[in-house]
Amino acid sequence: MGCWKMNLLDEEVFAVILAIIVVGSVFSIAMIFRPENPEPFTAIGLLNENCKIGDYPSTVFNGDNVTLCIFIDNHLDHAALFEVRYKVSDPDHIPTNTTPSPNTTLVKWDVFLDKYDNTTFKVSVPVNVSITNASRIALVFELWVLDSSTRSLVYTGRWVHLYVRVLESPLGG
Repeated sequence: MGCWKMNLLDEEVFAVILAIIVVGSVFSIAMIFRPENPEPFTAIGLLNENCKIGDYPSTVFNGDNVTLCIFIDNHLDHAALFEVRYKVSDPDHIPTNTTPSPNTTLVKWDVFLDKYDNTTFKVSVPVNVSITNASRIALVFELWVLDSSTRSLVYTGRWVHLYVRVLESPLGG
């Protein structure tokens, strides 16, 4: 009778070990064949002139340049050519996640990033507006990416903006 219990115990242990091996194998195969990056994305960030978060300018003089830093992140499954477009806008015409700002692009920067790569770079942007002492305007930076199938730039739905008040230059010009 002792031998019978031993065989039953051996069969149960064997069944448990076999189940662990099967589950582990299925999980391992699933990890091998899953997409490398299941949720590809892009990102853009706005940093101050020292390439840090915070201490952004709140007022600028009309006709002056503002120095800021732009951060771009490529989490697509491939290398990509990005374009950052700078525009000045009133609060009613900032971009959305589906449409870019209708305002004119004033400056563009092209950046090529390998997959899963990012970069931060300084920009100096002009602030020339016809309305001074405005309650606020938006310095807008939109992120566009080259669609290799159509060979055209496509708005990613990603943008950043900084609201500033524009003052007349103290030098009168």
